[in-house]
Amino acid sequence: MQFKFHTEGWTYIVSVLILTIIIIPFFNILGIFLIILLIFILFFFRDPNRCVPNDNFIISPADGLISYVGESKLPIEASDTKIPYNRISIFLSIFDVHVNRMPISGKIKKINYHYGKFINASYDKSSEENERNVISIEHDNKIFYVVQIAGLIARRIVCQVDVNQELNKGDRIGIIKFGSRVDLYLPKEYNILVSKGQKVIAGETIISNPELLDKITNTIIK
Repeated sequence: MQFKFHTEGWTYIVSVLILTIIIIPFFNILGIFLIILLIFILFFFRDPNRCVPNDNFIISPADGLISYVGESKLPIEASDTKIPYNRISIFLSIFDVHVNRMPISGKIKKINYHYGKFINASYDKSSEENERNVISIEHDNKIFYVVQIAGLIARRIVCQVDVNQELNKGDRIGIIKFGSRVDLYLPKEYNILVSKGQKVIAGETIISNPELLDKITNTIIK
C-alpha cells in the first residue's frame, strides 16, 4: 500500500513529529496527545490516487456528502453569466479526503478569492456568505465553476492552479484545511446523476454524463 500526503501537510507533520520526539521522554501524557494529533494530521492530509473515468463524464471535485442539488444563482464573482445553472454542493467532514480535483478537462479562465464569514459549511447560506475561492473552467465553449468554501473550522483555502492553465479531468486543484465545502456549478442543460445525501469521491464519482443527455434528446427529436 502506498501512503501519500498532500504537500500542504508536511509542515504540520514534521513540526508535530519533532515536537513529539522532544517532549515524550519527559511528559508522557502530553507525548501521547501529540502522537494522536500526528495520526490525525496524517489522516487529514492523505492524498490517495484515484481512478479517473476516461469518457466524457463530469466527475466530483471533492470527497464528501452531497447537501444540495438543484438550480441556483451563481456566486457574485460569476454574476456576469446569464444562463441558468445547477449547483451540486458537497460537504466535507474532517474525516474526508480534502484534496480537490478538476471535474472536467479545461482551461482555467478566472480565479476569484472572496473574503467572508466562517459559518458552518453545511448551511446553504455559506455559498454566499463564507470565505471562498471561485475557479472558472472553460470546456467546450462553456464555463463551469468550482467553488472552494471555508467552513466553521476550515480557515485556509489553498488553490494550486493558475489562470490560463490547461488541466485534465481529475488533476489536483487545491485543498481546504480542516473541514469545508465545495460547490460545482453546471450549465442547466447538463443532466445530473447524483442526489442529495449521496456520498461522492473526488476524481471518481460521475456527476453528469453529457453524452447520455444528447442521446436522449436526439431520440425525442426523432
